[in-house]
Amino acid sequence: MIKYNLQFFAESPGGEKTEPATEKKKSDARKEGQVAKSKEIENAFSLMALFLLLKFWSTTLGSNLVNFFHICYDDMSEYIKNYDGYVNTNDIIKLVLQCILQIIILLAPVLIVAFIVSFVCDVAQVGWKPTAKPLQPKGSKINPISGFKKIFSKNAVVELIKAILKIVIILIVAWSFLKKNVNGLFLLYDVSLYEGIGDTLKLVVDLGIRIAAAYLIIALADFAYQRWKYNDDLKMTKQEVKDEYKQQEGDPQIKGQIRQRMREASRRRMMQNLPKADVVITNPTHYAVAIMYDADQYSAPVVVAKGENFLAQRIKEQAREYDIEIVENKPLARMLYANVEVGEMIPPELYQAVAEVLAFVYKLKGKIS
Repeated sequence: MIKYNLQFFAESPGGEKTEPATEKKKSDARKEGQVAKSKEIENAFSLMALFLLLKFWSTTLGSNLVNFFHICYDDMSEYIKNYDGYVNTNDIIKLVLQCILQIIILLAPVLIVAFIVSFVCDVAQVGWKPTAKPLQPKGSKINPISGFKKIFSKNAVVELIKAILKIVIILIVAWSFLKKNVNGLFLLYDVSLYEGIGDTLKLVVDLGIRIAAAYLIIALADFAYQRWKYNDDLKMTKQEVKDEYKQQEGDPQIKGQIRQRMREASRRRMMQNLPKADVVITNPTHYAVAIMYDADQYSAPVVVAKGENFLAQRIKEQAREYDIEIVENKPLARMLYANVEVGEMIPPELYQAVAEVLAFVYKLKGKIS
């Protein structure tokens, strides 16, 4: 006989993760820095912005680069001309700082555009809610076992496929473009240096724009995958959803007990106010509504107590004890019970009917003739 353990076929304690993540789960994940973000989106748009900038700014960039060399070499020749046998440290520092300043001026547009594109791509993907938690040191980040598992994880396989796909697409786009423009490359031998540099830069920029456009397609596909992966990773079991609901809303049994106690307290207050009533209007068995009218305090009669079935019987019993008149009026009792809460004045449309009942009661009590 083959021995087997049925426990191997049992589900995990919480069951399978089949439920979409709740808003609280997503909010907690965001605080930890876990968002649906694709790095390829930022890389692709940055690459496209760079080549577009070179395409429309290449002339200015070239002239600024030539001016940079002129400035540096003119200052250097001036330094050499004034050289009198010893090195002047101040002149060297001044020359180096001037060259660094010129380099910063040349690269400033590129750096500014790169920053703007990166910022916009990040905000467009995940919104603006920065957190420093991903930067906090964690032991799991330097754990060799965890790192080894990541190498052979599903995510590593996806990243490898993306890398291969990017290389293949870039090679195809580059080969197709260079094949069409190969004749132009041979003509570079017959042009001047500046024309050759300009033509070469134009070819590189046009090729870069095409590669960036192809890269954008990969980036958009990766963004869709990251959104799917994010939602799939955050899925919850039915038990997790129930536990979270209990944490947020409280245990349903406890909430039910609290509501029951609140109803009991409300009933006790209502029954304490019942002696103030002038009349109890009944259905006669299903509903009972106690009415009070005090012209000095209220402009209309007020419902001081109401109930149905068992509570209606309690109200009538208490009314007999306090010698409060009980009047049977089925339509009026139903209307008052359904439309007027305890402590509220009756609506104007019921003034006539309630006034007739009160007049009848006052006549019985001898309050009016």
